[in-house]
Amino acid sequence: MSIRVLVADDQAIVRAGFVAILTAEADMTVVGEAADGDEAVSLAAELVPDLVLMDIRMPGMDGLTATRLVMRHSSRTRVLVLTTFDLDAYVYEALRAGASGYLLKDSEPEDLLHAIRVVAAGDGVLAPAVTGRLIAAFAQGAPVPADTAEALGSLTRREHEVLTLVATGLTNAEIGARLELAVGTVKIHVSALLNKLGLRDRVQATIFAYESGLIRPSGLSAP
Repeated sequence: MSIRVLVADDQAIVRAGFVAILTAEADMTVVGEAADGDEAVSLAAELVPDLVLMDIRMPGMDGLTATRLVMRHSSRTRVLVLTTFDLDAYVYEALRAGASGYLLKDSEPEDLLHAIRVVAAGDGVLAPAVTGRLIAAFAQGAPVPADTAEALGSLTRREHEVLTLVATGLTNAEIGARLELAVGTVKIHVSALLNKLGLRDRVQATIFAYESGLIRPSGLSAP
């Protein structure tokens, strides 16, 4: 089944590049192009794509606001944000607004395609080059939900360990190796903790871990 993608970027030549990369793939279809946030929101509501490839800095409505509105209007559409290093703060807010991940604009085409497939499949993607710096830098001042302690208390010890490792950017295979668990067992723990915490994917789990204080900005677990 083809992944239906809406490409949102204010630069026509950049959109054309993304469209060319995506349409060359047998499992992807570009259903629309948007030059700003307003158009992205409108087309997302009309076309209900599987994924919106969303630029952050656009004229008029920016990608942050557009992401929030897209996620508010459709539970079927997921958002993958594009960014550069100097827009980290915007990316963090986009993730909190409901985006399923972010990718740097200088990423290789195969990384873009991989991220789209992962997000469309229901998981999240965080660019590994800046994951720790991004989340740690902006989670320090984030408000902690009142029910955070209760939510963390609902996790088993193993789920707590897995959440900590997810938040540090490890894959299921890496978590399995660290905890001496089969990858399938790790997947079960990840699914269970997401359900208990009411989170959609690993991206939200990472943000939750930092906002709750489970992970300190230095990357160390809280005592």
